[in-house]
Amino acid sequence: MRASPMLQVVVLWLAGLGAAAQFSKVGVIFEHIARVYPAAGEVALGLVVSIVGFAGLLFGTTAGLLVQRLGYRRVLVTALAAGAILSCLQALLPPLPAMLALRAIEGVAHLAIVVAAPVMIAQTAPAARQGLAMTLWSSFFAVSFAFTAWIGRPLVAAFGIPPLFLIHALYMAGCALLLRALLPADTPERPSRLALGTLVRQHGEIYASARVAAPAIGFFCYTLVYVALLTLLPPMTDHAGLLASAMPLTSIAVSMTLGVWLLGRVTAVSMVQGGFAGAIVAMLLLWTVWGHQPAMLAAALLLAGALGLVQGASFAAIPQLNPDREGRTRAAGAVAQLGNLGTTSGTPLLAALLAAQGLPGLVLFIILPAAAGIGLHQWLSARRRANA
Repeated sequence: MRASPMLQVVVLWLAGLGAAAQFSKVGVIFEHIARVYPAAGEVALGLVVSIVGFAGLLFGTTAGLLVQRLGYRRVLVTALAAGAILSCLQALLPPLPAMLALRAIEGVAHLAIVVAAPVMIAQTAPAARQGLAMTLWSSFFAVSFAFTAWIGRPLVAAFGIPPLFLIHALYMAGCALLLRALLPADTPERPSRLALGTLVRQHGEIYASARVAAPAIGFFCYTLVYVALLTLLPPMTDHAGLLASAMPLTSIAVSMTLGVWLLGRVTAVSMVQGGFAGAIVAMLLLWTVWGHQPAMLAAALLLAGALGLVQGASFAAIPQLNPDREGRTRAAGAVAQLGNLGTTSGTPLLAALLAAQGLPGLVLFIILPAAAGIGLHQWLSARRRANA
């Protein structure tokens, strides 16, 4: 059955929610995971959340090239089915080394989904709705964190961790069946054999291109802070449950309203820079009001909203800067690679900074990547103008 283009976009977004839940199913119940592994240190516990990103860190751009060869639907269905099996195994709560190994393998499935789905969305969505479609895709992390917090925290408090992992497994299996039924059959490309030297050369070409690399570089600065913030900031307040749901929901609301409106008026890159500037202001405000719970809640939501602008615009920049399918595939692979570098390193890094410095560590953790995001985009924009 051939579904309408926008229905295909929604189905692909639903698959993205399952991929994001590979992080959120652990991130939103971080304190419960800590009780399962009481001997683990802060960095090891942070890795339980973030090690899913290791595969993307190592193979992000390579995955973009391989997905193009193998076929997008085939890769998505296989990755979702594998994710379902791995969630079932994780529900057994094995010893920490085995859990980390399962989470690392799960990262391969995660990588396949986050590389294939946005390229399919960019190709499928009508031109008039492309900005909306890419902004919808960009919300997958925030929606997943909000929904998982809403369902998962009370579920785990009442019944323990395994039911949450089993629900995720069922969701992934359901998405696999849905995608197989609704997406068109693959017409995978069959270019020449990918030798190691070719892969190395193509990596160099991707990151040398100011157009292909720009979405990924800004997205790295975003992912470095976002998952870590959603995982570790709520427990530092008196409103952990509320904030764990409200922060991602705020990101979504800002991205889908103000973000979509702005994308019709400014470039995606300008919106990324504006979001980072807003995040710096919000973090300074949060630092100023620290200890005053209602004001902290408001400042944290402002911070989440500013980052919501970054998440939507980063994905919108992929087709905006790269009009051809090959460029988009390469850009999506680079986004996956650097995005996973951010998600993998962010939570352990923030956990270590909080343990060593407390609140000042949190302030630096937000402000420095945000400032870097603004500066790097300025530099890349200058390179694009020079090469035009």
